[in-house]
Amino acid sequence: MSDKAIPTLQIDNDRVRVIEWRFAPGAATGWHKHDYDYVVVPMTTGQLKLKDAQGERYADLVAGVSYTRKAGVEHDVINPNKSEFVFVEIEMK
Repeated sequence: MSDKAIPTLQIDNDRVRVIEWRFAPGAATGWHKHDYDYVVVPMTTGQLKLKDAQGERYADLVAGVSYTRKAGVEHDVINPNKSEFVFVEIEMK
């Protein structure tokens, strides 16, 4: 069983929630559903393994290159890298 990724809540107000996620090698978020639209800002470069209803795939992320997703995404996110992976997630309420 994988270790859990470590979330650190930075901001949570009536408009946004900002969480820094730190993944040791092999760590995972666990299955979850996003209730809000969100932006991810990678702080490191590497791959993340994504598991969802369609199966498994890998996403290549580059430090500082953000992406956004709509509310409703359900998945598990795993760090397949040999080093720590970090990103900041910003949810728009």
